[in-house]
Amino acid sequence: MKETGVNPDTRVKDLSDAEVAALRSLVQSQYQVEGDLRRWEAMNIKRLMDIGTYRGRRHRMGLPVRGQRTRTNARTRRGARRTVAGRKKASAKK
Repeated sequence: MKETGVNPDTRVKDLSDAEVAALRSLVQSQYQVEGDLRRWEAMNIKRLMDIGTYRGRRHRMGLPVRGQRTRTNARTRRGARRTVAGRKKASAKK
């Protein structure tokens, strides 16, 4: 806020277009944002998978990477497991 000269007490809804543009240009010049950031993260994950680290294997299998348990929970990474309800058991052939 100091570098752009924008008053830090101003609410976001009250910022002028020029102030928003100044803030946006400052953030884009000093940090990686949007597409560049996504590409950088994807390259890091691909590097882990290529060299065969534990974390890379977990990414490849779609399992939690940071030590979480998988016996229960982990539904976000593993996906919802659907039970087969109402299925008749195979009858014994004579």
